Amino acid sequence: MDYTLILIAVALAVFVFFQFRSSKKRQKEAAERLASLLPGVEVMTNFGLYGTLVSIDEEENIALVEIAPKTIVKLHRQVILKAVEPEAPVEAEAEAVEETGPELNTSNAVPLAEPEYGERTTPTKKPNRRKSAQDSE
Repeated sequence: MDYTLILIAVALAVFVFFQFRSSKKRQKEAAERLASLLPGVEVMTNFGLYGTLVSIDEEENIALVEIAPKTIVKLHRQVILKAVEPEAPVEAEAEAVEETGPELNTSNAVPLAEPEYGERTTPTKKPNRRKSAQDSE
């Protein structure tokens, strides 16, 4: 038997194995995501709309999401991307930055040195040489 044929068969078997494994992993994540979608949870849709989930109709795959007070939109259930988790407070880090002040980027900084011979240190203005109507007379 040819060894290349055996090698191709083994590679194909490994490929199929990883395909099934990733498929099961995605299904498990989707089930966890759907389990976290309960009424009252803040959600984000595929197109970036944030709101509070009011209700989900499993039979018709419809979700009602309140995007503003007394403004409820009717969406397909699969459009809901994820439940939004509240962010951790970042105030402690912000206060530390304010106290120390901004840091300068010194990795790309050019050190100040004396100007080279012939190098301008201040910009010079060229005189305005336009002739006005009064000058031509």
